[in-house]
Amino acid sequence: MALPNALTANLQAVTQEFRVAPHNIDAEQALLGAILVNNDAFYRISDFLLPEHFMEDVHRKIFEVASSLIKAGKLATPITLKTYLGDADLGGQTVMQYLARLAAEATTVINAADYGRTIYDLAIRRRLITIGEDLVNGAYEAPVESSPRDQIEGTERRLYELAESGKYDGGFQKFSEALTAAVDMAAKAYQRDGKLSGIATGLSDLDAKMGGLQSSDLIILAGRPGMGKTSLATNIAFNIARAYQGEKQPDGRIETKNGGIVGFFSLEMSAEQLATRIIAEQSGVPSYKIRRGDIRPEDFYKITDAAREMQAIPFYIDQTGGISIAQLAARARRLKRQKGLDVLVVDYLQLLSGSSKRGDNRVQEMTEITTGMKALAKELAVPIIALSQLSRQVENRDDKRPQLSDLRESGSIEQDADVVMFVFREEYYVNNKKPREGTEEFFAWEAEMNRVHGKAEVILGKQRHGPTGTVELQFDANITRFSNLAAEDRMPARI
Repeated sequence: MALPNALTANLQAVTQEFRVAPHNIDAEQALLGAILVNNDAFYRISDFLLPEHFMEDVHRKIFEVASSLIKAGKLATPITLKTYLGDADLGGQTVMQYLARLAAEATTVINAADYGRTIYDLAIRRRLITIGEDLVNGAYEAPVESSPRDQIEGTERRLYELAESGKYDGGFQKFSEALTAAVDMAAKAYQRDGKLSGIATGLSDLDAKMGGLQSSDLIILAGRPGMGKTSLATNIAFNIARAYQGEKQPDGRIETKNGGIVGFFSLEMSAEQLATRIIAEQSGVPSYKIRRGDIRPEDFYKITDAAREMQAIPFYIDQTGGISIAQLAARARRLKRQKGLDVLVVDYLQLLSGSSKRGDNRVQEMTEITTGMKALAKELAVPIIALSQLSRQVENRDDKRPQLSDLRESGSIEQDADVVMFVFREEYYVNNKKPREGTEEFFAWEAEMNRVHGKAEVILGKQRHGPTGTVELQFDANITRFSNLAAEDRMPARI
């Protein structure tokens, strides 16, 4: 009589060969023996190998005790370790006999680093299996409070933490290697358009002051409402994406030679609103006319030409509002892995949330956000432009040019940032003080408006690797476009 299908499947599963997690007991024994014979072997693996990387519990304990003794300046030998390990039965051997066997069968200390890397790599594979199993079990159980998106982002975070922890290719490097990297950077700057060490913003005066956007920098772009900080960010982002040129390397990678691939987190505006702004900037047709459909045939052709050009550029928008810094980091990593990433823009900082949603301490939450943003810039090796609001105390001063103390909610913004830029348009404030026409005050106001019309200032309040100061730009309010200021249009120096 044939067995039921379900029972047959169970029998096959039981008789199937049991899969053991990846490990190498011989490598663990060889490394421990090398350390017991010559404690110098420990320093070849101490910067990346931890007790939990060993498969066998007894090996973890031996490595942990030996590490503690060596770090304390004491000798780690079978005799000194016996005191801390007790006396257990290890397959018919005492602890002392097992330690003596490890030392007797030890190979040369030269191979210690190779054994350590083998043990580490196998431990990482075991962690990968654990993460995979947790992912599968979590998907089956489907807790009510956890959505699939949360599970994906949590798994992605664990994978990146695993990738970043305990790398064995770090530590000290020869100064000659750092010199080579510096010379390579200078050579790339010489070959790049504008002769810049960083990515060109398309605004030559700003580039001259900053040397372009530098890799791993957190750049804070701050301003009061109406100053045009979002417009400046979109101008810079589009300029970079439009200038993108990639070159295929022998290993198949695409290396950016000019411009860059841009990721834009628009937490306030929708992707459609942002696209309308950029179309207005590039076509010269005001965005309010585009929204109302108040355009002439020639304007429509300008819009379609601009849209056709924009379709080909590597510019990616995420319009999800109210996301956390952890979610933002996961999505940025995903973009870099799938499409590439050279510049990241976040509009704006105060719309992000931290890991805790209680909101009882906004200062601590903002500190977590800016610290996470700086860590992400270093991890992805890209500049991050994060927009930020300013406090209202700016409005209470006669000179309304912003200062570092005006940054809202937390001193961590100034502390974590490599560059802090403020956008200031005097025209905005002068325009709001318009007196009655025909009066003497009106003529004085009109002269003042003519002086400041269409002009903006980008104030570099902090720059970790360069000078501070002010850069003057042209600003066309109708199409929200920043551009280089012609020499004859520059304002006289302030006294």
